Formats: sequence, structure tokens, C-alpha cells
Amino acid sequence: MDSTKGKEAYRQGIISILVNTLLFIAKYYVGIVSGSVALVTDAWHTISDSASSLVLIIGTRLSNKPADDEHPYGHGRIELITALVIGILLALVGFNFLTSAINKLIHQQAASFGPLAIGVTIASVLLNEGLAQYAFYLGRKTNNASIKADGWHHRSDALSSLIILAGILFGQQWWWIDGVLGIIMAAFIFHAGYGIFKEVISPLIGQQPEKRMVDDVRKICLRLAGKDVFPHHFHIHQYGGHTELTFHIVLEGNLSLTEAHTLADKIEKEINQALACETTIHVDPEGEADTLKDIATDKFNPGVIN
Repeated sequence: MDSTKGKEAYRQGIISILVNTLLFIAKYYVGIVSGSVALVTDAWHTISDSASSLVLIIGTRLSNKPADDEHPYGHGRIELITALVIGILLALVGFNFLTSAINKLIHQQAASFGPLAIGVTIASVLLNEGLAQYAFYLGRKTNNASIKADGWHHRSDALSSLIILAGILFGQQWWWIDGVLGIIMAAFIFHAGYGIFKEVISPLIGQQPEKRMVDDVRKICLRLAGKDVFPHHFHIHQYGGHTELTFHIVLEGNLSLTEAHTLADKIEKEINQALACETTIHVDPEGEADTLKDIATDKFNPGVIN
């Protein structure tokens, strides 16, 4: 992770902790004064945002550590693990919403808040949605998965406050509105958590490179080799901001070792500059049975050498 990316994550995390700590104090005070269990619960949900932001800061700092002997590819995957932890926290919050909403419906509990709660709740909606939008913006700017995940946690807090606001406005007419909205919002939060899991688990497990990257690699190989060298057997390994790409190319069997190495080295350097990834190329001699089989079964290279 570069220094700019790290600084943005720290700034976002610190702002989140400060804002949510102030909101926690306000919600907790109003909840105690008004005797509202819902507001007290929402206050604790708000402070959970500070916890997730603290996880974000710690994870970002650790992932920014340089490579060492035990971790030659750096510590970038800590960023993905951090996002995974935030996703788990988000899922737990969603489960808490779901059970609370169901209990309200079972016991026919209506939301009951005083005028002071309206101002605090509206402020909570606006501030947390503002934090969410800021986190989403930084997530797009830095491509930091943990910042994006933190943004969804802020969004969940804005939604929870919106549920309470709906209870204030409509609870007197329909006692069940708070419980129903709680279930709906819990479903949205679970969906957000699923999105985070889907985004970070695949890179952690390992995945195929995107077809666009493979197409770019093939164009570079064709331009530098002057002919199709049938790049195949692609593997990509992502470590936060560091990416390793390996693949095979096919060259004439009568080329000298020096000639094959020189061409492969040129292709590697060009890919490194164009696609920002460390590249390692394995050279296959033309005509080998195993090479033909690899190309024929490769997802991005359905043809075979004639």
C-alpha cells in the first residue's frame, strides 16, 4: 500500500471515531432521559462503528509494513483481512437488528420518543451517511477494500437511525412499523456484508486474472515477439497493492537459451510498466504434448498450435 493510500485510511478512520463517539454520547443521553431502549441500543451500534474504524486504522498500518524475510510479498493482504473483520461485525449488527425487530413484533412494542430524540436521530442519519459517502469516495480513490467496508458500516448506522426516525413519525399510527422496517433494514445490512465478503474472499483464496488483463498481456506479447506466442496458464496473486502474475509462452525449440530469456525478459518488463504487476514467464518449447494440452484447456486460450 502506498503512503497516500495509508494516510487517507488513517484520516477516514480518525474522523469516523471522533464523529461516532460524539453521536454515541448524544444518543445514549437522549435514550436514558427519554427511557428509550431503542435509542440506547442504537447508541451502542454507533460506537461499534468506532470499533470498526479502529480495526481499519490498525489493519492499514500493519498492511503498510514493507516486505521482510518471512513475508517477501509484503503485508498487503492484512488489508483484506481487516475488511473481512469489518464484514463480520456488520453481519453481527444485522443479526442484532433482526432479532430486535422480531421481538418488537412479537411483543407489539411501538417506538416512543420525545422531541429531543428527533434532532439527535436526524443528525445521526446525516452525519453517518456523510461518513459513508466519504469512505466510499476514498475507497474508489485508493481502491482500499477495508475503507469501502467501513463505509458500509457507516451506512448501516445511518439506516438504523432512519428506522428510529420512521418510528418517531409513524409509530403512533402503526405500532408495527418499527419492527417491519427493522427486518427490512437488517436484510440490507446482510446484503452489504455479503458484498464485502464476496469482494475480499476471492483475492484471499486466489482467482483467475480478469479477461481484460489477459487480453492486454497477449497484445504486449504479440507486439514484442512479432507473432503469437500463445500466452497461457495464467496465475495471479494479489497482496494488497502488490500483484504477482505468472504465465507460460510458447517459443521455437531451436532458439538459444539467451534468445528465449531476452524475449521473456522484455515482455516481463513491459507488463510490469503497463499493468503494474511483477511478472514471471515460463517458456515452453513449441510442439510438446503437455504444452498443447495446456493451451487447449486454458480458459482464455481455447485454440491449439498448428
